[in-house]
Amino acid sequence: MPFLRFKGFDKSIIEQVSPAIIEKFSNIVDIPREIVKIELLHVDQITNSPLSVEIYMFQREQEIHDAVASMIYAKVSDYGCQHPHIFFVILSPSLYYKEGKPLNALPKTSASM
Repeated sequence: MPFLRFKGFDKSIIEQVSPAIIEKFSNIVDIPREIVKIELLHVDQITNSPLSVEIYMFQREQEIHDAVASMIYAKVSDYGCQHPHIFFVILSPSLYYKEGKPLNALPKTSASM
């Protein structure tokens, strides 16, 4: 956790850009690289859908969210991916469960950030 989910992108591009995104994301958010998850989701487009990046994470300061979105936009643009939609899905520690218990009820670890 956090999860960065890419939709509509070519797999080879995401594989190439992932190491840089993970490094920069972990620096911006101030979390260990090992806990950043990147996924490429397969979607069957029914209508014309844009490339998109969904970022599932806990709430941070607006400046951090802005910096993350700007960095991801710059990185995928470097690979010719134009006009991706980037948005955050903000998670709540009380509604995120590990071992059947809310995250805010478990001892805090770096893997829970």
